[in-house]
Amino acid sequence: MRGLSWRKSVPAGYALKLERCRSVHTFGMRFSLDLLWLDGEDRVVRVDYDVPPLRLRICSKARAVVEVKAGEGRDLLESGYTAAR
Repeated sequence: MRGLSWRKSVPAGYALKLERCRSVHTFGMRFSLDLLWLDGEDRVVRVDYDVPPLRLRICSKARAVVEVKAGEGRDLLESGYTAAR
């Protein structure tokens, strides 16, 4: 339920995958996030870049989301990221 909330930072390259998730809030966040929304086959269906603290994002097509520090989402996608099963 907590995700990355209240952390001062995360290491470069760190990603958190939240299963069975269609919404994310950034209340309690101390930094912005990039959100990679995944469908049931772990394909990216949407990306929200640079989501600041105190926001709510919803993706009805998603079945999971990957949270990374803002600015790292694009690099992750360009590297050919596929979510681990």
